[in-house]
Amino acid sequence: MHTDDASATSPTILVIEDDPKTARLLALYLRREGFRAVTAEDGPEGLRLAREHDPALVILDLMLPRLDGWEVCRRLRRVSEVPVIMLTARGEEIDRVSGLTLGADDYVVKPFSPKELMARVRAVLRRSRPAAPAARATRLEHGDLRLDLDRRRLYRKGTPVELTAHEYALLAALMGAPGKVFSRDELLARLYPRGEATVVERVVDVHVGKLRQKIEDDPGAPRCILTVRGLGYRFADREGRSAPP
Repeated sequence: MHTDDASATSPTILVIEDDPKTARLLALYLRREGFRAVTAEDGPEGLRLAREHDPALVILDLMLPRLDGWEVCRRLRRVSEVPVIMLTARGEEIDRVSGLTLGADDYVVKPFSPKELMARVRAVLRRSRPAAPAARATRLEHGDLRLDLDRRRLYRKGTPVELTAHEYALLAALMGAPGKVFSRDELLARLYPRGEATVVERVVDVHVGKLRQKIEDDPGAPRCILTVRGLGYRFADREGRSAPP
């Protein structure tokens, strides 16, 4: 593990990368951008440092020793919504879809431009900042579902339901406009508003499928998130309402 000498008040970026040359290069560029870089050489060390340093963002290589990046991302998502940029030599569509549906926020294929990666780091950090306070509903309700917008938590029949950051974003969009038909492109734009990641429409279908598993009595016959054939998805408009502050 290595920690650079940037100011302790600078945002911490955790780099989990087993190639020392790549890790040093990333740490150098992060320091130039005003970040504090912490590096780990394998999955278990990366998870330990994530607990110790509470980073603002994680740059995660997929091909890691001892514990691969897929499992590291999966375990991070169980306990944290920290933004994750996956870094890998593999660029197939199925890898991008798998990484993004695990909860990654962006996906960069090696070889990469360090300057481009720094731009993606800043873009993901901007996107993950809480929105400025505004006069709006503080929760959305539909049947036995209650989405607390301030705490970013979902409750079903009064019981908390764990959502990934992307699942939350999709559900908030759909529940916030019951009856409105969202195209897949519109929903992708909610997840990647600046178009930083190379994504495919299938990502939305996978997220919707996982959401249905969590909120529907019968995911095979959904009553909340409805498919509009040839167009996209909409949230059922019966029983839905917004509660004012």
